[in-house]
Amino acid sequence: MLAPGRYVQGAGAVKEIGVHASRLGRAALVIGGRTALSLCEPDIRSGLAEQGIGCHTELFGGVSSRREIDRLVAVATSKACDVIVALGGGASIDAGKAVAHEMRLPVIVVPTTVATDAPCSALAVLYTEEGAFESYLHLRRNPDCILVDTQLVAQSPVRFLVAGMGDALATFWESDTCARSGRPNPLTGGGRPVLATRALALLCYETLLEYGLQAKLAVERRVVTPAVEALVEANTLLSGLCSENGGHAGGHSIHNGLTMLPATRDRLHGEKVAFGVLTQLVLEGRSAREIGEVQAFCHAVGLPLCLADLGIAEPTPEEMRLVAAAAAAEGETIHATWFPVTAEMVESAVLAADALGTHYKAEHR
Repeated sequence: MLAPGRYVQGAGAVKEIGVHASRLGRAALVIGGRTALSLCEPDIRSGLAEQGIGCHTELFGGVSSRREIDRLVAVATSKACDVIVALGGGASIDAGKAVAHEMRLPVIVVPTTVATDAPCSALAVLYTEEGAFESYLHLRRNPDCILVDTQLVAQSPVRFLVAGMGDALATFWESDTCARSGRPNPLTGGGRPVLATRALALLCYETLLEYGLQAKLAVERRVVTPAVEALVEANTLLSGLCSENGGHAGGHSIHNGLTMLPATRDRLHGEKVAFGVLTQLVLEGRSAREIGEVQAFCHAVGLPLCLADLGIAEPTPEEMRLVAAAAAAEGETIHATWFPVTAEMVESAVLAADALGTHYKAEHR
C-alpha cells in the first residue's frame, strides 16, 4: 500500500510547516500560484525561519507541463534548494512533485484548495502548453508530508471544494471496477490491493454522501465545521489513498477524453471526472439505483450531470468520436474493466449518460 509519509490537517496547520520541514531539509523552494502565495506565503516564511530554514518562492506558470517543470528544476538548482514545497491547487502541486522527483528531493505539499486528490499521490499529471492531457508521470515515492490547513481551504472559492468531491466520487466506483476485474494496478507496480483500500474507498463515498452538501454550505460562508473537516479528509486523504491503491478506471479516462475539446478547458478536473463516473456507470451496466444515487449527489452539490454542464451544449458526432477515441486509447485506465472496451462503446455510453443527466435535471428543476 502506497501512502504519504505524514498527513497533517486542521485550521492553522500551515503555521506548523517549519517543524515538518526541519526533518527534511535546510533550504526550501516554495512553488505556488499568485493567489496561493498571497494567502499563506508570510506564514510559510515565518514558520520556516523559526527553524532556520532558508526560503525562495517561485511563481508557478499555470500549467503542469514539461517546459514548466524544467524551468522550476533550474530555479531549484540555482538556489541550492534541498526540499520542495508545492503550494496551491492540483496543477502547481503536480509540478512541485515532479520537480522533487526529477531532483530526488523530499517534497511537502500544502494544498490551498482540495479540488483533486493530487496532494497524496505518487503521480503527477502532465499537460501540453495548451492544457490538454499529455501523460502521467509515475513518481518514485509519495510526498513526504501533506499539510492541509482547513482555514485556507474555507477561504477558497467553493467551486474547488465541489470539484474535489467529483474527483473523490471516482474513488469508490473506479476501485470497485478494478477489484471486479482483478487487473494489475500500474500505480502500485501491479500489486493486489490490500483489504484496507476497499474499506477506505467505501468510507470515502459514504463521507461524500453524508457531509458533501453540509460542507459546501459551510464553505460558502467561509467557516470550518466538523462537516468541512470530514469532507476535506475525504477529498484529500481517503480519495488519494484509494484512487492510487485501488486503481483508476473509466472516470479518469473519460476526463482525459473530454480535455480534447476546447470547450471543456475552463472546467475543473473533478467536474469532468464526475461526468466521467456517470459515463463509467452506464458503460458498465450499473443499476438504475446506483446511477440515480450518484446523480442525486451531483445534483445536490452542483457537479455536472450532462455535457451541457461542461460547456458542450450541442456536441457534434466528430467531437464525440474524438472524446471516445482518446478515452479508449491504448494504455488508458478505462481498460481496467472486466470486459473489452472499444471507442464505439465509450461514445455510446457518453451519449447515454448525457441523456440521463439531461432527463434528471428536467425532472428536478
